[in-house]
Amino acid sequence: MAGEMKQWLRFRHAGATGFGALTPSGISVHEGEIFGRNAATGRTLALSEVELLAPCAPSKIVALWNNFHALAAKLNQPEPPEPLYLLKATTSITAPGAVIRRPSYYDGKTTYEGELGIVIGRTCARVSPVEADSFIFGYTCVNDITANDILTSDPTFPQWARAKGIDDYGAFGPVIATGLDPARLVVRTILNGAERQNYPISDMIFTAQELVSSISHDMTLLPGDLIAVGTSVGVGVMKEPVNTVTVAIDGIGELTNEFRL
Repeated sequence: MAGEMKQWLRFRHAGATGFGALTPSGISVHEGEIFGRNAATGRTLALSEVELLAPCAPSKIVALWNNFHALAAKLNQPEPPEPLYLLKATTSITAPGAVIRRPSYYDGKTTYEGELGIVIGRTCARVSPVEADSFIFGYTCVNDITANDILTSDPTFPQWARAKGIDDYGAFGPVIATGLDPARLVVRTILNGAERQNYPISDMIFTAQELVSSISHDMTLLPGDLIAVGTSVGVGVMKEPVNTVTVAIDGIGELTNEFRL
C-alpha cells in the first residue's frame, strides 16, 4: 500500500510472539493485528533482546518462474504471455538468521535464488492492475532455495513443489517494508562474501501490480500471503559445507541465512 515508509517485523520475546515497527532505537512494539488495526504500546525492545521470526505467516506462497527479461534471454526461453507460477509449501518457511540444512536423503545440487517478495495486506480477488497497490501491504526479501536435482529427476514431471517445498527452504524477511516503489528496487545476493546477483526489479516481465492482478483472478489472496516475484541472472549452487547467503534490497534490508550441506 502507498503511504508511510515503515519496516514491520515479528519476534519472539519472553516466550511470547509479537510484532512491531523497526525504529532507530529498536522495535516499537504494537498490539492488534499487523494487517488490521494496531497501535503502538509505547514499549521498545532492542533487536538483541528478541528472536526474529518470519515477518508474517502466509496461507500460501506463490513463486514465479521466468519473470525477468534478462534471465529469459540467457536461458534462451520465450517470455511467457501470462505469469507462470507454482505454490511453495508454507512449512518451508524459516526465520531470518536460521540455519538451513540439506535433507539427509539428498546429496544433489541446491541453489539460492534471491528475490523480492510481495506481501498482501487485505483479501484480494479479481482485482485490476490499477487496483493492486491498495491490496499490497509491502515488500520483503526472499531466498527461494531449490533442490535442483529433485526438480529434474523425473523427465515426465518437473517436481517444482517438492524441490522448493523442503522444510526451511523458504526463508524470507527480516521485515516487510511499506511505502516503497518496487520498480525502483535492486536485488543483490551475496554468497560467502561474494556478490552473485545484482539485478533491477524494473526488468520484470510482469510488474508487481500485474502479478497481483493476474494471480487474484485464479485464487483469492489473503492478508499475509507472499508472492515471490521470481529471480534473474546469477543463480548458483551452494557448494561449501557451510554457506552464508544474504539477500539484500535497499529500503528493505538484508536476509541472511546459513545453508549447510
